[in-house]
Amino acid sequence: MPGNTGKHRISRRTKIATGALALALAAGGTAVATTFGDPGQASADEADPSLYIDILQVKPANADPAAARGASTGTFTVDCGRNENGHFNPDNFVAQPGIRNGAQHLHDYVGNLSSNADSNNKSLEAAGTTCKNGDKSAYFWPVVRIDTGEEEKNPPAKSPDGDRDEAAQAATTSAIACPDVASKLPDVPDSAMAEVNRNLDLLDTQLDEANKRLATSQGQGGPNFVQNAILGPLKDKRAATIDRMAIAIGRTAAKPQGLDALAACALGQAGNNGGNGSATAAPLPGADANNELPDNDGEIQRPAKVGITFRGSPVGTVTAMPKFLRALTGDAKPSVNGTKNTRAAWTCTGFENRLTDKYPICPEGSKVERIHTFPSCWDGKNTDSANHRTHIVFPDAAGRCTAGFKAVPQLRITLVYDIPHDVQVKKQYKVDSFPQEDHNPLSDHDDFANVMSQRLMNQVVNCINRGRTCTA
Repeated sequence: MPGNTGKHRISRRTKIATGALALALAAGGTAVATTFGDPGQASADEADPSLYIDILQVKPANADPAAARGASTGTFTVDCGRNENGHFNPDNFVAQPGIRNGAQHLHDYVGNLSSNADSNNKSLEAAGTTCKNGDKSAYFWPVVRIDTGEEEKNPPAKSPDGDRDEAAQAATTSAIACPDVASKLPDVPDSAMAEVNRNLDLLDTQLDEANKRLATSQGQGGPNFVQNAILGPLKDKRAATIDRMAIAIGRTAAKPQGLDALAACALGQAGNNGGNGSATAAPLPGADANNELPDNDGEIQRPAKVGITFRGSPVGTVTAMPKFLRALTGDAKPSVNGTKNTRAAWTCTGFENRLTDKYPICPEGSKVERIHTFPSCWDGKNTDSANHRTHIVFPDAAGRCTAGFKAVPQLRITLVYDIPHDVQVKKQYKVDSFPQEDHNPLSDHDDFANVMSQRLMNQVVNCINRGRTCTA
């Protein structure tokens, strides 16, 4: 790759090489000559040319199974912008909760405005969003950069430190957690939809009011104060609200049974990640003022288009995702973990049936595109798991979920980039990665945390199961 002599490039690489020299000297200095080298010739931050492919050399393949009778064929698309506010950080609260700068590469965020390493249910719920419909979910992926060796002109990054501090403080306080109701509802008849949605909103309001009461009454009353003054009344209110939904559904369909068991709530820590807690570790080196990390440099490319769409199941209806469900697709460390969880995600516009695990070189007029499809078979219980994968998995080749799992709306994120054709041909664009991955496009991945209100998620399910095309 040409162009390694830019002033900014040499300065940065000299600094990295000097650091390596210092480490070598501290360890005995036996490999100084090969460790330091010529900073003008350093290439640790370039992608291997063999990792690029002409998209016309990729064989077409139909990745989606055919829809069977009774399939849920609708779609629900969310407009969350293109990260116009410059929300970047090298964190990942889904895969590495509590570890600041743990990703060692920069993530591009849309949706929830507070996403950072210390994000928890309470801080996510309290934050604003870039989504036009009020969806507070977090959607994020590694940035793509153009690296020609010239000085980068990156937009200023939003500092995560304030949000991290707020999230860390929230994690130390108690909060009330209630069972998700939307994910336990049967298919809601159209005649009952308005009443069910009103009551789902009311459940969220009741919980919010109870948490505010909890925060303002710290230290009041005796040992049973919280139970008697907050949790008990909240259970009664929720029971009445849930019963109204069951009655509304029962007017034109079978009345759902057992929903009353969802009325009781419990006191817990706010800083949870689906009940699995947050790992803690010393912070790793972070991004500098130019949004750069070691071995990840170049000019950040904001997507020209971000598509966030929830789809149905090819074999039946879908049920609601529970609030605060975490999910990820792809694997950021295939050199360590193998390729079991990697997914080909690269293509060009107009050639979406040709997915590749290499960087595509597109024909003139076609744009580089990433397509990230998420798992959609949920275990019906957990919002997270120890490896952040086993609670929600991919369906089989026919689109069926394994026994004990239920289909939820399948998230698909498409990212389109205006990367000049000559940059593609010269193989000068790359995705941020962990250092050991050397910008391998196979390390591409995407993360999601559902922070939709129960009403909004119910609308998503209704739209998909009715075969509608909805945009919000």
